[in-house]
Amino acid sequence: MSARVYEGAVTHRRFKPVRHFLKYRVFSFLLDLDRLDDTTGALRLFSRGRFNLFSFYDRDYGDGRPKDLAAYIRGALRAAGIDANGRILLLCYPRMFGYAFNPLSVYYCYDASGGLAAMMYEVSNTFGERHSYLIPAAGAAETIDQSADKMFHVSPFIDMNMRYRFLLSPPSEKISLFIRTSDRDGPVLDAAFAGAAAPVTDAKLIALVFRYPLMTLKVIAGIHWEALKLFAKGLRLRSGAPAPARPVTVVAPCARELSDAA
Repeated sequence: MSARVYEGAVTHRRFKPVRHFLKYRVFSFLLDLDRLDDTTGALRLFSRGRFNLFSFYDRDYGDGRPKDLAAYIRGALRAAGIDANGRILLLCYPRMFGYAFNPLSVYYCYDASGGLAAMMYEVSNTFGERHSYLIPAAGAAETIDQSADKMFHVSPFIDMNMRYRFLLSPPSEKISLFIRTSDRDGPVLDAAFAGAAAPVTDAKLIALVFRYPLMTLKVIAGIHWEALKLFAKGLRLRSGAPAPARPVTVVAPCARELSDAA
């Protein structure tokens, strides 16, 4: 299957310095980047590189310039010494009525033998910046467990000296994604998405419009609405840092991750 849609819920649970919880129903697409043209060519309501009810633009990802996103990701993999000869699957929000904002886009990168070679976590902030964390998968199978130091300013309410832990399931009939942001004293924020798969068809796309009207616009609206709530709870803006000079940070797996994978 070259494309799936996962319907489910996004949750955020903040532990400190104030407690806060949010939950939204959303959907995400899982796209095989090498078969994008096959996917969009078989559908009337989903297009690549042009306006439609749903659309995908390569330049919405990476460093904002890719004409071929698969080639861009493979270039990053090769530069990191990672086998780039397998499938690349992208979990993301598509454009809906011409608009999308992806706080996080997740790439599952496979090697020539079909094994998971690496994960790439592409983070966007509301200031128009984007940065990716590329982490070798170290033979991960049923559960992907990875970590990375925070290198990129995202939320204006969270400091820079944080560490991420990523816990994911490889894509199947269900998908799960859990990210914990921690400081030296423990968890600060947990974010998660879990969803169930369905094929992407024109009938399904019409159903999504009625079930989630203007969802991609609501993503950015929801971010600002929740920020207002946090401000009302007493949180104040934290100073950030300039975006890293390079669009991709390559993260070496830590000893624990290598041990778990073995």
